[in-house]
Amino acid sequence: MRLSDLTHPNELHGLSTAELEDVACQIRERHLQVVSTSGGHLGPGLGVVELTIALYQTLDLDVDRVVWDVGHQAYPHKLLTGRYQSFDTLRQQKGVAGYLKRSESRFDHFGAGHASTSISAALGMAIARDKRNEKFKCVAVIGDGALTGGMALEAINHAGHLPDTPFVVVLNDNDMSISPPVGALSSYLNRMRVSPPMKFISDSVEESVKNLPFMGGELPAEYKSLTGSMRRLAVPKLGAVFEELGFTYMGPIDGHDIAEMVRTFNAAHRVGGPVLVHTVTKKGKGYPYAEADQVGYHAQSAFDLTTGKSRPSKTPKPPSYSKVFGQTLVRLCEQDSTVVGITAAMATGTGLDLLQKAVPSQYVDVGIAEQHAVTLAAGMSCEGLKPVVAIYSTFLQRAYDQLIHDVGIQKLPVTFVLDRAGIVGADGPTHQGQYDISYLRSVPNFTVMAPKDEAELQRMLVTSLNHDGPIALRIPRGSGEGVPLMEEGWDPLKIGRGELLIEGNDLLIVAYGSMVAPAVKTAELLKESGVSSAVINARFLRPLDQALIHPLARRIGKIVTMEEGALPGGFGSAVIESLIDQNLLIPTHRIGIPDKLVHHASPQQSKEELGLTPEQMSNQILERFSFNKNDAFISSGSSSPAGSIKG
Repeated sequence: MRLSDLTHPNELHGLSTAELEDVACQIRERHLQVVSTSGGHLGPGLGVVELTIALYQTLDLDVDRVVWDVGHQAYPHKLLTGRYQSFDTLRQQKGVAGYLKRSESRFDHFGAGHASTSISAALGMAIARDKRNEKFKCVAVIGDGALTGGMALEAINHAGHLPDTPFVVVLNDNDMSISPPVGALSSYLNRMRVSPPMKFISDSVEESVKNLPFMGGELPAEYKSLTGSMRRLAVPKLGAVFEELGFTYMGPIDGHDIAEMVRTFNAAHRVGGPVLVHTVTKKGKGYPYAEADQVGYHAQSAFDLTTGKSRPSKTPKPPSYSKVFGQTLVRLCEQDSTVVGITAAMATGTGLDLLQKAVPSQYVDVGIAEQHAVTLAAGMSCEGLKPVVAIYSTFLQRAYDQLIHDVGIQKLPVTFVLDRAGIVGADGPTHQGQYDISYLRSVPNFTVMAPKDEAELQRMLVTSLNHDGPIALRIPRGSGEGVPLMEEGWDPLKIGRGELLIEGNDLLIVAYGSMVAPAVKTAELLKESGVSSAVINARFLRPLDQALIHPLARRIGKIVTMEEGALPGGFGSAVIESLIDQNLLIPTHRIGIPDKLVHHASPQQSKEELGLTPEQMSNQILERFSFNKNDAFISSGSSSPAGSIKG
């Protein structure tokens, strides 16, 4: 069968194992061709090709439900469910999403970009099915890395108490999430893989069988079935754990053996209660470079398929904010042994991989467990350590209660560095860091800030480690302004103090974080139209520098706020509230992300769609504020996504 001719996943039914293996080759070929051209997640999908095909052989996808954890491992699923022809639009504006998306396909039963949600969602579907007396199957596919998330374990605990609820969990065990997983469970799985019985089976038995005189150095097909049975006998302990939790355990099985998986999945569906099928796969399977470097090839920008190397950038870029943060933290840790960096399975993405290599004794990876990371840091701070928790803005949302309950209320000196804050591009709505300004504004005792460039990031990190209380700073994705950096000796900032960058008389622009540089460019464009703009780098969201902002606002009489975050409850709202509290009813125009989802596209495309480029912002301002000969304010309607108040 040609994969390009497949119109429905049920068309796989009835194909021979050899035919299915050919489909697997076609999936890998298409997967590699598209990701190498446009970028995207590589290793996760390559590792589950056979698993996906085998599972779908045992299901009726018109009625049965499959929930994929995270979704970046579901590229083969997309190729089998009607998106082969459009797959070359992957992660591009208005193209195929990089994660599952309910609005994109009827086969995407649950959307997710965060880990550890699949078992809960699929169990919820199974319970709803039983309440309606329906008969479809429910399957959750989860990686071993995602099992480090507490939500997955909570769901397993619940499912185990529902013995009459048919429900299958497929554990995709590849000893790898984005980075190598950590914790007791992943360590146990790894010990199983390299345990003496497993090595005996994979090495000694295989070699002995091949050397039998009548074998001629070849292994019979029945050998795989034999070793599968022996493997299950050799590793009873994990099965016992899940059996004690109320699951029927099956495995471990070879996650690249289609025939064995089809047999096992069919048996699992017949059990009639909670079942865990343990499959062992290889991340990056079928592409040697991805198999050899499973961290580096988890996700890739465009690369050369032949060499495996990324295509060189046309213009050299300054170091990313993440790298500057990582390098700075390394220096601070070398100078102070009480400073500890904490990540939730995102060392490479946050820059903490640099700390892991340089000062491993001051580096902690908790796995995909953001809630635990926050409270762990709180406990460390109680005993005199200076924890720095580096988590993506979108992932820190998962620990909001811990921010309030365990850190904020107790006023504990913990530093939070929110990477990927603002618009992140091709990962889409689940990963946009647009909410942290709003969700951090109200957390008690928190100081919240954002740097205008990389050098200010260095100073803010020093500021946070010298502050006696919780503090959070947000940094955007990608490179900054390329300003000169210092190796050490950074001066801390005064808490709550912004800076006036440009003097002006007609308009006051108050910008926060990554919007400071665009604000300066906007002021330059407005100057060409005869508008003199003062520009403030706010630096701090909380506390806001009212001593700087209010006198200028009172004198100039017109304000624009700029932020790369959600407008509802955001930075602009904070400025307006501070004015109203002082009975300063000054016309204020807010520019930021409106109350809408930001879908996958390049960051530049998203900013253009939201009206956040300097050219668009200057036009918005000219439309919103008109100046006559007497410099009188005239209100005009605006269709821009910003909000305003008028006094």
